[in-house]
Amino acid sequence: MSKELSRSSYLSKNTGNYPEKIGVAGRIYVKAEDLRYGTNPHQTAALYRQEGKSSPIGGMKVLKTGKSGLSQTNLEDISYALNIVKFFKKPACAVMKHVNPSGAAVQTGDETLKDVYVKARDCDSRAAFGSAIAFNRKVDAETAAEIMGSFVECVVAPAFTHDALKVFNDGEKFKLNKHIRILLCGDISSIPAFTGDSTEGYETMKVLADGSIVVAQPLLTNVRGPEDFKPAQGESKTLGVVSSQFKATDAQLDDLVAAWYVNINVRSNGVVIMKNGQTLSVGTGEQDRVGAIEQAIAKFHAKYAGREKLGGAVMASDGFFPFPDGVEVAAKAGITAIVSPPGSIKDAEVIARANELKVALYHAPERIFSHH
Repeated sequence: MSKELSRSSYLSKNTGNYPEKIGVAGRIYVKAEDLRYGTNPHQTAALYRQEGKSSPIGGMKVLKTGKSGLSQTNLEDISYALNIVKFFKKPACAVMKHVNPSGAAVQTGDETLKDVYVKARDCDSRAAFGSAIAFNRKVDAETAAEIMGSFVECVVAPAFTHDALKVFNDGEKFKLNKHIRILLCGDISSIPAFTGDSTEGYETMKVLADGSIVVAQPLLTNVRGPEDFKPAQGESKTLGVVSSQFKATDAQLDDLVAAWYVNINVRSNGVVIMKNGQTLSVGTGEQDRVGAIEQAIAKFHAKYAGREKLGGAVMASDGFFPFPDGVEVAAKAGITAIVSPPGSIKDAEVIARANELKVALYHAPERIFSHH
């Protein structure tokens, strides 16, 4: 009988002998570093960045390292988290776990950066255990101390105060996080976000099982603000032209935009439920749309156990509603404003049902499926 493998025996010790330079899709990439491992500890991996191009992620500076370097999993979580906070002009935070946001938040009112982090973490504090956290602002000591109170793999931001770094390096006081990794990213505003931004050099690459590669434009959005959401309208032979009869409040419209940005980085089928600048729950990776909504609502109730209500919350759906049942499930839970793309042959029926349920339904100018 074989003995159970120890952790040290299955961790990859082979760097994989990856070359110093590779060419992909007409571009040259130089090796930044060999990684601790790939997606799993027995897989080798290396990080490459484009030659002659500024790389906010590929060129990150390690201000504090753990027992060992970064893994592919760390880098993917960091990338998706930064891809959320890049959209926001106000202080924002994304907490990433297994390439999906466990929570995200943006500042409302006079909230501090610590408050924003707590909102993002507490969307799902259990899932946030061992997460990667990204900010779009300089991290201060108060926020650092709050982060050090629970186990975190990585923190990435464009800047850190001197006092924040002292907190992160205080392994004696914060023994749980003595091996936390602190990373200084580059200018994330250089990463394309909106349709029309230059995407040269930002093409995504997906390697298929046989080694074939799909090269594609990155997922950008036409949504720059609430004005890009239009009241839903659809037409059918039986109902004629049907339009949404209810309006979201200004605060709800801001939440709908924020939920849309978060949902760009959620695995499809995905929905994001948001209120007061905080994701309350994320439904992700479901094969059917209503299943994603049911998952998100179930997670919310399990997490808050009746202490909070969804009344007045909003929801963003990354694809259209093929039937009215998705809107019915959301409305029953207390959600009163929803945004989704149009395109269903039953759009008119969905809008009519939303009107009956007094839900403000908006249409976005695009679908945002993410099959990562």
